[in-house]
Amino acid sequence: MKKSFNNTRSDAVLIELSLAGEKNALESLIKKHQDWIYNIALTFVGDKDEAADITQEVLIKIVTKLGSFKQKSTFRTWVYRIVKNHFLNMKRGKYEANSPTLEQFGQGIDQIPNESLSDYSYEVEDKLLVKEAKISCMKGMLLCLDREQRMIYIIGELFDFTDTIGSEIMEISKENFRIKLHRAKKQLYNFMDNKCGLINKNNPCRCARKTAGFIKMGFVDPINLHFQKNTITTINKVIDKKIDVYKDQIISEYQKLYQEHPFLQSPEKLESIKKLLSSKVIKETFNFD
Repeated sequence: MKKSFNNTRSDAVLIELSLAGEKNALESLIKKHQDWIYNIALTFVGDKDEAADITQEVLIKIVTKLGSFKQKSTFRTWVYRIVKNHFLNMKRGKYEANSPTLEQFGQGIDQIPNESLSDYSYEVEDKLLVKEAKISCMKGMLLCLDREQRMIYIIGELFDFTDTIGSEIMEISKENFRIKLHRAKKQLYNFMDNKCGLINKNNPCRCARKTAGFIKMGFVDPINLHFQKNTITTINKVIDKKIDVYKDQIISEYQKLYQEHPFLQSPEKLESIKKLLSSKVIKETFNFD
């Protein structure tokens, strides 16, 4: 009789059982981490379909390399190092191919006319459309950072990883990680403070005024919301608390805005993972029946 596994089991136990030939344990290990990988990928590339493909690719790498995990770091750190290497070296997606600078991004926002949603008729509530526009715009800002900056920002600021873990993932010193994170935050938040009206009310840009334009340009789908479907919770409710040295650190209002973004469930049908687990190579590697 096959045993059933759930995500409450530790990574160490699931890894041990996976390598011993328990297919259910490997499936549980994948399910335990795939939502995190998917949400990091979604923030990194700004497109749900691309993020799903990337998640599959990363999970395949994790599964095929599982036997090489030497427990010199936590499994999550090891996983995110694979994520980082994959992200920094993968082919550029549709939003990255011609990603603008923050200055160009701001100019593009300025060119979108201010319109009232009341002039249009959409099936989705206006407040949801405005929220979608806000999230889309903020994800777009992140795409203006280079890949290394974006990855460091996501793990260090958005998901609140410590400089110890962040430096291990990025394979740089803790001091270098802090410096690079500070630069990414400064670049992003200075732009927002000079352009975005979410915090600095003196700025003219307002999500509600730009939403109709975002819809016309295809950045917001008024029928299928890109960033609010399959919401589990918000990012700030799933992140681990930082160690004592970080407890008294003042969290900026802009960081809070990003951490209030939805934390989404990854697509259920990761067909390539199912095929991988059933493939001859994996069956032989893990001694699956």
